[in-house]
Amino acid sequence: MLDLKLDRAAAPPKDAATIVLVRDAATGDGIELFCVERSKQSRFLGGAIVFPGGKLDASDASGEWAKLATEAREPAREPAIPFTTDAAHLRALAIAASRETLEEAAMLHVVGAGRRVTQEDLFALRARLTSEPGALRAFLADSNLRLDLQALHPLARWVTPEAEARRYDARFFVAVAPPGQTGAHDEHETMASFWASPAEVLRRWEAGEVQVAPPTHCTIALLASCTTTDAVLALAAESCLDPICPRLVRAGQRDTAGAGETLALALPGDPEHEVREPRVPGPSRYVLRGDRWLAEDAPR
Repeated sequence: MLDLKLDRAAAPPKDAATIVLVRDAATGDGIELFCVERSKQSRFLGGAIVFPGGKLDASDASGEWAKLATEAREPAREPAIPFTTDAAHLRALAIAASRETLEEAAMLHVVGAGRRVTQEDLFALRARLTSEPGALRAFLADSNLRLDLQALHPLARWVTPEAEARRYDARFFVAVAPPGQTGAHDEHETMASFWASPAEVLRRWEAGEVQVAPPTHCTIALLASCTTTDAVLALAAESCLDPICPRLVRAGQRDTAGAGETLALALPGDPEHEVREPRVPGPSRYVLRGDRWLAEDAPR
């Protein structure tokens, strides 16, 4: 799932963005999240449960978006380290998150006086994207619609550890799923998808039924305290948006046979992380136990 080496020279991270899609459960009891399972053939997080997203493309910053997208929602609280370079960069990242969510989940936030967008419209549009890179812009223009970037609320910023071969500076947005859109994986980059409560996803992970990377697990655990989508958006407004870049460290004590030692990803606030203040609630590190990264506090 991860390709980590303690002595790896750090590569510069590429910009990326993801959307955590939430909805109020039909039962009226809590919230549900939309999750996708990455293809096991993927060289980064293969087989893991993630949220729809991907890296920033040059086309996401094209001037053609000026009339086809709203301005992106600014962070409710300005972090100590800027969330993005400027307003144009923020909008490009929100467009990237929207485009990737269309590709991987067949969901899209739009606004305007044009026609209502159905789930079948989005399936057809996603199919067009494989051969027509400009299909999304053409669809919006023809339908008299714009991407609703105001629907995307900044939630977190995770940077891949320096010890990982492929590195991304991923901005996490959270958004309430558009009415009438239930989504579906693309059977290419993502091989399965589902709606589930945070508690259910965590249960599946604890039972070993799914693989979940630390940033995804941390986000799900954070949202597990929310009982409504309004509570999710309120939490986003108060979240720390300073970058969280886990540091790979050795953990445990090695015996004379070399056993007992494992690896851990220390988060800001952990004694072995250079950033002394925590940037996210919960345990201070993820420790590799078998084939899973388990949330634990550093030993005292």
